[in-house]
Amino acid sequence: MHRPGYFSITAVDGAARAALLHTAHGVAPTPIFMPVGTGATVKAVAPDDLEAIGAHIVLANTYHLYLRPGHELVQRRGGLHAFMAWHKPILTDSGGFQVFSLSGLRTILEEGVEFRSHLDGSKHLFTPEKAVEIQRALGSDIMMVLDECVAYGTDYAYTEQSLERTTRWAIRSRKAHPAGAADKMLFAITQGGFFKDLRARSIEQLTGHDFDGFAVGGLSVGESKNEMHEFMDYCAPLLPADKPRYLMGVGTPLDIMHGIAAGIDMFDCVLPTRNARNGTLYTSLGKVNIRRKEYAEDDSPLDPACPCYTCRTFSRAYLRHLYATHELLAYRLNSLHNLSYFLAMTSGAREAILRGRFAAFRAGIEALYAA
Repeated sequence: MHRPGYFSITAVDGAARAALLHTAHGVAPTPIFMPVGTGATVKAVAPDDLEAIGAHIVLANTYHLYLRPGHELVQRRGGLHAFMAWHKPILTDSGGFQVFSLSGLRTILEEGVEFRSHLDGSKHLFTPEKAVEIQRALGSDIMMVLDECVAYGTDYAYTEQSLERTTRWAIRSRKAHPAGAADKMLFAITQGGFFKDLRARSIEQLTGHDFDGFAVGGLSVGESKNEMHEFMDYCAPLLPADKPRYLMGVGTPLDIMHGIAAGIDMFDCVLPTRNARNGTLYTSLGKVNIRRKEYAEDDSPLDPACPCYTCRTFSRAYLRHLYATHELLAYRLNSLHNLSYFLAMTSGAREAILRGRFAAFRAGIEALYAA
């Protein structure tokens, strides 16, 4: 049994990697897609559903759980694993992205970020140390440092100032949680906006410290797809080859395939569950908009190649009926399928890397989802 944080690469195909990430709550095979459970729940999907469809890691949100129900309450319940009855690995973000999205309700200081709750207007201060304290109380396996995610179009001077502060915050986070402490990993988040020299500087500064993994933050913030992919390709090779690489909040099938090809290991996004609730479903035949009238008398399964409960059990006609009549079951069945698709896609990518056939696998996904 390897220590938490042990990361072993088992195969490489081009820049794409297949690896195993060891945590205190199990081993995660990469490349991996991680369902997002913002408030200690993946929306509309229960833990046994996630287990059945092959999820290995879920995410929870530090900012939201700090405000409701409170990290200390969760700690008294035995931590997130016990609280939400999920006994595999959990990754928590630092809350930085959510805090920085509150543009009119926060002030950035060297000490940290002062903000007002979007719930009741109460005043709070997130410091790097506080973000670590909250995540340790939550009991997650992988914690993220506090960082600032700058908006697309932010000028060079502010982006440079921001990344230097983010580096200082990351170093403070590492001091608050030394390497190997409490069987929990701490990942740094590289920033630098859309300036390659700043991206390179951020990575150089952070890789000089003993973090357990490195994330690329600040993408999917309004830039074009070409810019996003260009910066994936630029950043990934600069990150340490012997540590997990995590692309935060980027998650269309095309983006995930591009990220894997660039050498990124871990992905998360709310897109599968959010689009499921809007009636957009991902299948081996391409995208399906279940709202369309053409499915009203379609007795075929949503995806004949998918073994999930939704596709094994129900017709497109029934799924359309549920959606059209605003039945709550629509959210569960659609979410279950979309997550199944994304998990199977990244698992399939892993198998393709192990066999040296990733380029062909990627081409098949791109053929389905090309604009």
